[in-house]
Amino acid sequence: MIRIFDIALKDLMQLIRDFKTFMFLLLMPILFTLLFGFAFGGFGSGGEGDSRLPVGLLNEDDRWVSNSLRDLLADSDIVRLHENIFLSASDLDLMVAEGELAAAVIIPRGYSKAVWADKSAQLIVIADTNTSAWITIEAELLTLASRLDGAARTATIMDKYAGKRIPFQYGFEETLEAWEDPPISIVETTSSVVKETDDGIASLAHTAPGMMLQFAIAGLLTAASVIVTERKSRTLQRLLTTSVRRIQILFGHYLAIFALIFTQFTTLILFGHFFLKIDYLRVPEATFLVAFTSALCIAAMGLLIGIIARNEEQAISFSLIPMFVLSGLGGAWIPLEFTGETFSAIGHISPVAWAMDGFKNISVRGFGLDSVLIPAGALTGYAVLFFILAVWRLSAAEEK
Repeated sequence: MIRIFDIALKDLMQLIRDFKTFMFLLLMPILFTLLFGFAFGGFGSGGEGDSRLPVGLLNEDDRWVSNSLRDLLADSDIVRLHENIFLSASDLDLMVAEGELAAAVIIPRGYSKAVWADKSAQLIVIADTNTSAWITIEAELLTLASRLDGAARTATIMDKYAGKRIPFQYGFEETLEAWEDPPISIVETTSSVVKETDDGIASLAHTAPGMMLQFAIAGLLTAASVIVTERKSRTLQRLLTTSVRRIQILFGHYLAIFALIFTQFTTLILFGHFFLKIDYLRVPEATFLVAFTSALCIAAMGLLIGIIARNEEQAISFSLIPMFVLSGLGGAWIPLEFTGETFSAIGHISPVAWAMDGFKNISVRGFGLDSVLIPAGALTGYAVLFFILAVWRLSAAEEK
């Protein structure tokens, strides 16, 4: 056991002195997390933007019925009303064509009169009907116009049978007001156990572990180079002629790589929690279980790369190629839930996908310790596989 620690300590001292190790394991993940965070809106201004579709309005009728429609549009959760008394219909047409407005609505003269007379009242709408925005706006306009028409029909009936006791305008306004408090409504609630995560934090909660895992794999080139150098200088061969067993040598190198990567994960998890406000520590034991098994897996991969590579150039290639392939396939760049079921299933060939699942189950999805047991098991399985391959490859190399 002491020999294993001696080998691990020797490797760690050699790795710590190399600035590339610090750059790949700590500096690069932080820089890329910040870069992608700004690019994908992870760092907002703190205020909530208006996501409603801009729609211009020209009210040529200017009666209390048409003004009621204008008020309904102004209160819409879909439409953001754009009004300017100096704009003409041709001005609105131009603004829609140039993309400044998603659509424009013109309330023509006589609209209120047509509503009063229970006749077909038509609006003039300027829009590009080939866009998805128009489909949304059309549905909202039909809803509001139908509401206005229904209020007018109801007010007409009440005026007919109640006469002066319920005049048309009073019945019309009361009916419209009743829509604001419908008898049936849908209320969306979130369990108090799970805190609601805004889009910015959710973006960072994906980017941060993705960059952490990606550059942990990239950092293996430094760790693998230590083993390659040891083989080229024939230090490894001389060790094998001593009483130190092969498995002790492998465990020593493996322990050094594992300690380095797990320290990286711990540092970046704490940085992400306290500075980026990613809720890693909501269930700390689950987060660190994923970090621990991820480090086991990546360290075993680094050991295998160091055994396979014959020179520094191969060590670099064998480290960078898995970084790009496993990171891209495993969803470190784009969430696998956005890629479809087939690609997501294929992506889970990569251990990065399991690590991403584990971290996001805690920080984004609000799950508990049970949710990381399968990802942790998968990562441990990959660690065992890579370690066995490293032992086999070293034995095969000795026999040649």
